[in-house]
Amino acid sequence: MSLFVEKPGLYTTVQDRGRYGLRRFGYVAGGAMDALSMQAANILAGNARHAAVLEWTLQGPRLLLRQDTLAAWCGPELAAYAGGEAVPGWRPVYIRAGTVLTLGGSMRRGCRGYLAVAGGIDVPLALGSRSTYTRAGLGGLEGRPLQAGDELQPGRPSPAAERMMAELRLQADAGGSAVLAAAWEASWAVRPGGMQGDSAVLRVVRGRETARFKGGLEALTGHVYRVRPQSDRMGCRLQGPALELSAPGELVSESTAPGTIQVPPDGQPIVLAADSQTTGGYPRIGHVISADLPILGQLAPGAAVRFTEVTLHEAQAELMRQEMNLRLLRTGVRARMGR
Repeated sequence: MSLFVEKPGLYTTVQDRGRYGLRRFGYVAGGAMDALSMQAANILAGNARHAAVLEWTLQGPRLLLRQDTLAAWCGPELAAYAGGEAVPGWRPVYIRAGTVLTLGGSMRRGCRGYLAVAGGIDVPLALGSRSTYTRAGLGGLEGRPLQAGDELQPGRPSPAAERMMAELRLQADAGGSAVLAAAWEASWAVRPGGMQGDSAVLRVVRGRETARFKGGLEALTGHVYRVRPQSDRMGCRLQGPALELSAPGELVSESTAPGTIQVPPDGQPIVLAADSQTTGGYPRIGHVISADLPILGQLAPGAAVRFTEVTLHEAQAELMRQEMNLRLLRTGVRARMGR
């Protein structure tokens, strides 16, 4: 029993929370670019929050489900079709065996979607994670994006997921339908950050070399940047007013992390993302706060982005607020699943 890949979509990979505790050995953390959507999808499918899911960019996969499945998909305004009918996201969905699920055909805002199935995607652990890191051929399905003809095995559903699937199956049988979504949805729980006009807003704290730039951090926060097409899971490359150092100089390579804003010699900032390297020698003007990394993960090529400075205390408070919302979502879903 499996999920059969009829079409792989664009850069569809298996991802979970990533590999933690290994950066000192040179291993990238990896994991989902939008960890909020990934965790929400897992909660709605009755999984542990960091179970393995499918992540795609702009265009999702088309899958033949060869067993009755409880699934959930999350992402910004994505379109999904099961058995040819539009089905909403951000809620548990029962899908009968033999149904074709098509994901992410149109994403009007953002660029990445996430599919969780009850039991999670069961691929071998690699260094403690199932996440795919393609540059090293590590994790996921043979360390690569999905291809047509691949088969993915789901793990064992939790008792709560089995109860929810049984309830939705009864309702679907009564209505003669092969697909049935729960009547409630949960996107309220994971809305990160905000917008300023047509621009996404990323909150930042100062970096190690902020004072070395002409105008300091205000040189970054005072302008609108656009996401360049060369952006990927390693980093988001931006185009806009060039950032200049007060005086040229060489730097010794030091540690970096997802969210670090590096500035190469051309002055165009690069915001490091989930698959970022562990060290770098470009000056660091600032760091996008952890709570806003899901916003970074949804920036499509051409998207406009602004930066605004916050304090470390504000960054920590926002991360705590997100964690509280996820726990509230998990508590509410468990109650509805009879757990």
